[in-house]
Amino acid sequence: MTGINKLEALLKSSKGVITAKLADAHGVHREYLSEFVRQGKLERIAHGIYITPEVWEDKMLLHQLRKSKMIYSHETALFLHDLTDRDPVTYCVTVPAGYNTSKLNQDGLIVHTVKKELLDLGIFTKQTTFGNDIRTYDMERTICDILRDRNKQDAAVVSDALKRYVRRSDKDLNRLMKYAGILRIEKILRNYLEVLL
Repeated sequence: MTGINKLEALLKSSKGVITAKLADAHGVHREYLSEFVRQGKLERIAHGIYITPEVWEDKMLLHQLRKSKMIYSHETALFLHDLTDRDPVTYCVTVPAGYNTSKLNQDGLIVHTVKKELLDLGIFTKQTTFGNDIRTYDMERTICDILRDRNKQDAAVVSDALKRYVRRSDKDLNRLMKYAGILRIEKILRNYLEVLL
């Protein structure tokens, strides 16, 4: 299989979005990416990120491709899990403590940091409105995150998210309590749940 064929197959399997890193991993030389850009078969939209002309630019996917440690969280995760009606104007993300957040802030993201050992707790793959897979937190971790950060959250959003969560058939209260213990908000969570359950 030639480099051109490999690249075309990769573009098909990745829904028209490709990174230079992914091309390298599959043995496709970067020169093929440059050639596809010259021919108008690809557009370079950020450093090392390319899309085919017919693909809609999925901002959520692009942010995550550029910053692999970033996980969508808080209000953005609420939206992804249908725990709020508010479409996020700016995306909320979580990165490990010590991570240089200046570029994320420049990109207009709301950045939260957590200890490295808590970063992977509850990671979940969800699809954007464009059908692309991104990393976010599961519902239970998201509920815990907004409760931990409740003083900076809109009280109506927190209340609505909790009401929606307890009505869901796919909720996992055991996992929610486990996360609350790990994140040290068990008492706060119990106070909210006593009212709702």
